[in-house]
Amino acid sequence: MFTGIIEETGKLLRTEPGKLHIQAKKVLEGTKIGDSIAVNGVCLTVTELGSREFTADVMPETLKRSALGTLRPGSGVNLERAMAADGRFGGHIVSGHIDGTGTVENITKDGNAIRYQIRTQPDITRGIVEKGSIAIDGISLTVTMVQRERFEVSVIPHTLKETILGEKRKGSIVNLENDIIGKYVERLLSFEQTGKQDTAKETTLTKEFLLRAGF
Repeated sequence: MFTGIIEETGKLLRTEPGKLHIQAKKVLEGTKIGDSIAVNGVCLTVTELGSREFTADVMPETLKRSALGTLRPGSGVNLERAMAADGRFGGHIVSGHIDGTGTVENITKDGNAIRYQIRTQPDITRGIVEKGSIAIDGISLTVTMVQRERFEVSVIPHTLKETILGEKRKGSIVNLENDIIGKYVERLLSFEQTGKQDTAKETTLTKEFLLRAGF
């Protein structure tokens, strides 16, 4: 589990079939083989450790569903270790399991902030709400606008400085992960809409209950 607060930016050193070698420093502190590190928002398992780098295995399914396959040696990457139980929860719940990718459609300056407009599929925007959270390349960001095939976030200077988001240009591909709570709510409501129920245990959760609770 991650929070979407990037700890440092690293660099892709080289690739091998099914492996990424990534230069890092801070996220290596206290890390052991088998631990999880989010790379541009994708949860990867550390398989080798060096003094200034780590190696992670990457499955074909991960490359297919994320933008990791577009990285080249020298590409910057956002890095975050799995959340410690005693840490501050500064962002939102991020699982590191990417829902899909989006394309940077427009970048505009807005005072001291920068607005990024991202184009993506309707099955992803369906789970996005204005003023809600989304992870873009692993960065926890607040949504300022959402339409059928696009959404927008506003990014403060600190985030641009501490992540690789400032390196993105119009046409760049980014990893997207919707808020996991929204996905669970949608899944639960789908049982009511289709008339199907969990045979193991009948739920008392209803659409009306969720609306009253503010969802």
